[in-house]
Amino acid sequence: MFGLIGHLTSLEHAQSVARELGYPEYADQGLEFWCSAPPQIVDRIKVTSATGQQIEGLYVESCFLPEMLAGSKIKTAIRKILNAMALAQKNDVDITALGGFSSIIFENFNLSQMSNVRNIQLEFNRFTTGNTHTAYIICRQIEEASRKFGIDLAQATVTVCGATGDIGSAVCRWLDARTNIKDLLLVARNQERLQDLQAQIGRGKVMAIDEALPQSDIIVWVASMAKGMAIDVRTLKRPCILIDGGYPKNMSTLLQEEGIYVIDGGIVEHSLDIDWKIMKIVNMTAPARQLFACFAEAMLLEFEGWHNSFSWGRNQISIENMDKIGDVSIKHGFRPLIS
Repeated sequence: MFGLIGHLTSLEHAQSVARELGYPEYADQGLEFWCSAPPQIVDRIKVTSATGQQIEGLYVESCFLPEMLAGSKIKTAIRKILNAMALAQKNDVDITALGGFSSIIFENFNLSQMSNVRNIQLEFNRFTTGNTHTAYIICRQIEEASRKFGIDLAQATVTVCGATGDIGSAVCRWLDARTNIKDLLLVARNQERLQDLQAQIGRGKVMAIDEALPQSDIIVWVASMAKGMAIDVRTLKRPCILIDGGYPKNMSTLLQEEGIYVIDGGIVEHSLDIDWKIMKIVNMTAPARQLFACFAEAMLLEFEGWHNSFSWGRNQISIENMDKIGDVSIKHGFRPLIS
């Protein structure tokens, strides 16, 4: 059995979803209530592969909210993710994907040092961040979107915002190894890590974001957007492809300009309907078939019987593992979302 650990995008979103899913006691409560709310199994899932193979899984709502990352509530955020992991393991889930901020919290706060949760010894080989599949899908989206919108990669300048993150660094390595792009621009907050990445891949120009974006034919956004930050669309090239790999996805509503093509980065579409209800609450266009690539990684690992931490640790994604997860992604009927 596979598992998915997720969370909602805001307190307001959480309240509306609680009402929709039949948890009225959660629906009108404020942030303090959500800080104390335990994780819940809110969906049972059945997935059929393009090969005909069927698997089952469950969705664990962590009850974490991004508002908990502020100030004194960091410990609450950590506890939320650990408790959700413990709940999945308690229910004998073989492989579970940490979705959204779950994996970021795990890595940034080194939760591997906190393996004992309510008398459950977490077995970390039962968990994956799903980042390898996400990076693979974003790279496929770069390829397919550039063909669709008439951008020649050999003449293109590609900017990766969040280049030093787990997904961003994997995308950079893939762009260097698998394409002949003209220029690669590296953008991130930590300049030391940027310099290390540049040295590691042997190419790329380190730039400030306001300098890089106007030069870009393709922008891969895999960083959290700072509060109050805005992209000045007047400075962007036409055409320009922007692959929004963040969560929640909001650039398609922010950047509605002719010649700017916003792609929901890291989203896949399955060839068959999935028996679940959870994707409806994150506003997928076709919720029976569309999902986050990180969640799909847990499904792929279950289909293949690879019950291990396929994606784990910071900046450990290899081109070889991207190829490996990509092959089984195609085999089981998943494709990158472009439209």
